Amino acid sequence: MKMNRKLKVAIGAVVLASLTVTATLYAAGVTPNKYPLAPIHEPEFYGSPTSSIASAVAMPGGAATFETSGTVPSVIDKDGKTVYERYGDTEKQGTSILQNIEKQLKEQGLSMKDVTYLRVYIAPDAAKDGKFDYDGWFKAYAKFFNTKSNPTKTARSTVGVAGLVNSDWLIEIEAVAAYPSGHDQD
Repeated sequence: MKMNRKLKVAIGAVVLASLTVTATLYAAGVTPNKYPLAPIHEPEFYGSPTSSIASAVAMPGGAATFETSGTVPSVIDKDGKTVYERYGDTEKQGTSILQNIEKQLKEQGLSMKDVTYLRVYIAPDAAKDGKFDYDGWFKAYAKFFNTKSNPTKTARSTVGVAGLVNSDWLIEIEAVAAYPSGHDQD
């Protein structure tokens, strides 16, 4: 294939311009398609001020975290005749679980203010026509997060599932908390 001289010059100019822009950006420390990175020393929460949850959390390099397994509600009355009598509705179960997580955190020298992420599994509630009681969960969450005593708004995923290990459980929660910088883990 034979190219004429003008086409060769144009292609050469485009290649040279591209290399010049790339070298300039590289020299300036700009990385395309990435946010500028500055060292952080504590978790940073991002998102809308009007949202009850964070859209993202940035963790400092080398941060130590504490992660719970799926935590389930405490029994209210083991001899109760209904799910609600044995464990409560979704809101009561969610509140019970968050209290259990709070106890686990306290044993580690942490608090709910250190929680950065929650993964929540909700099962259908037969007493609510087999629907997921997301509102009940949101009410339980609101007792612990984005409050005057704990302004932390965690990043969070809430997933509707077909069922949990115990058919009485309507909700199960996993939590991730970050140890403050300088925390002695021993």
